[in-house]
Amino acid sequence: MQPTSRIMPTRRVARYMVYSSIVIGLALLIQLYYLVPAWLFYIVLAGWIVYFIVAIEVARGLELAYPSALVMSILTLMVSLPQPEHYSLLAQGLTLASLTLVIGSAVQGVTIIFVGYYLVLRGREARLRNRQE
Repeated sequence: MQPTSRIMPTRRVARYMVYSSIVIGLALLIQLYYLVPAWLFYIVLAGWIVYFIVAIEVARGLELAYPSALVMSILTLMVSLPQPEHYSLLAQGLTLASLTLVIGSAVQGVTIIFVGYYLVLRGREARLRNRQE
C-alpha cells in the first residue's frame, strides 16, 4: 500500500524541523558558552547531543526517532519556558540571545505540531493497512 498523499510531505517538514532544532541548538550552545557556568553549559550540551543523535536517526529513516524527537521538543520547551531569566532577556529588547530564544521556541513548537501530526497520520495509515489485510 502506498503512503497517503499527506504523510510524505508532513514527514519531510517534520524531518526539516528536527534538523532546524539542531542548528538553533548549536547557536544556543555557542552563546551559552560565554554566559552560563560550566556545569550548566555541559548539561545543555548533553541534551543537545541526545537531540543530535535523534536527528541522525531521523536522517537514517528510523521511525522510532520521530516519537523521540517529539519527546525532545517537549522537554526542551518544558525546561526553557519556565525560566525567568529568559523573560528578562526578552525585556531587554532585540538581542541575539532574545532572537535565539524566540526562534528556538517557535521551532520547537512547530516541530511538536508536525512530528505529532506525522505520527497521527502514520498511525491512521497503519490501521487502514491492518483492516485491508
